[in-house]
Amino acid sequence: MATAEGSHEKSLATLGVTDAEQLTALFAEARAQFDAAAGAVHDEAAWKQLRDAWLGRKSGVLTLITDNWLKPATPELKRAVGAGLNELREHVDAKIEERRAAIEAGADEAALAKDRVDLSLPGVVRPLGSRHLIRQVFQEIEDIFFSIGFSVVEGPEIETPYYNFEALNIPENHPVRDDMDTFYLDLPKGAPGQLLLRTHTSPMQIRTMEKQKPPVRVIVPGRVYRRDNPDATHSFAFHQVEGLAVDTDITFCDFTGTIEYFVKQFFGPSVKTRFRPSYFPFTEPSVEFDVSCVFCGGSGTTSSGTCGKCKGAGWIELFGAGMVDPAVYRFVGYDPKKVSGFAFGIGIDRLAMLKYGIDDIQVFFQNDVRFLKQFP
Repeated sequence: MATAEGSHEKSLATLGVTDAEQLTALFAEARAQFDAAAGAVHDEAAWKQLRDAWLGRKSGVLTLITDNWLKPATPELKRAVGAGLNELREHVDAKIEERRAAIEAGADEAALAKDRVDLSLPGVVRPLGSRHLIRQVFQEIEDIFFSIGFSVVEGPEIETPYYNFEALNIPENHPVRDDMDTFYLDLPKGAPGQLLLRTHTSPMQIRTMEKQKPPVRVIVPGRVYRRDNPDATHSFAFHQVEGLAVDTDITFCDFTGTIEYFVKQFFGPSVKTRFRPSYFPFTEPSVEFDVSCVFCGGSGTTSSGTCGKCKGAGWIELFGAGMVDPAVYRFVGYDPKKVSGFAFGIGIDRLAMLKYGIDDIQVFFQNDVRFLKQFP
């Protein structure tokens, strides 16, 4: 008698099956064949292949057994074939359902294992961002001036020549207004006037005085632009905080007290200060404000010799300032005989470089994470 492998495709007569004993052995071999195939099923794809191979309506093994064994069987064997086929079908149905349940349970367990949080593992450290060093210095300066009654105002980075120059007592023929020093915008024909990238934040001082009567106490932080060739201490874009205080009877002593307070709050109480005469079109008198070198303590020397920061002078130039020129008040409708005030302009990048020992202004704009991580 032929084996059960492929026997379902042949009739009983072809297989030489003539009695119930041979029929029982044939069904037993078919069952063993199915059990072997079912035992090799471990995933959904294999399970579907097994199901279709045995229960498929057109070419499934049980369908072929029905067509090739049951239907052409002799009357003497038909009852036995029907009983064996039903028993095999029940076994196949049960086993296939059992494998389906096992595969689904295994998939659920795998999913749970994948999603399970192992509390014994160390946590994942998520890197936290921080404010840029320039923004940190901005905030520190704003906090210092806010504590003594100043307000913070901001304005446009694109300005008119009037607010950037004329209203600040810088006439049309002044060298600073040349396009070698200032970025002018290329406007279409018919534009009402020139526009430029502001060279300082002082225009907001004028705009503030136009809208507000004395007393005025404001600082103006922001980005400014000048046609400087980039190097370790210069950039075509940098940051400033300019300040203005206007009221009746403001004196140079008020000015020096304010600046002294700011510098000692920012650099520490041990720094010393001094003024040097200077010139700015919008202040009179004008001064350059110096502080004792924060790197050598004002001595001009370090353990390795002459201080490289102050070049042995013991002093570092910090910013320019002065009493507001009376000519500026006329642009905003103030009476220069009744009011007085002071103004100053501080380079934020320079202050940050001095306070944190940074040698190159370009690192502020390079977005190097290795540098930024040093100032969380």
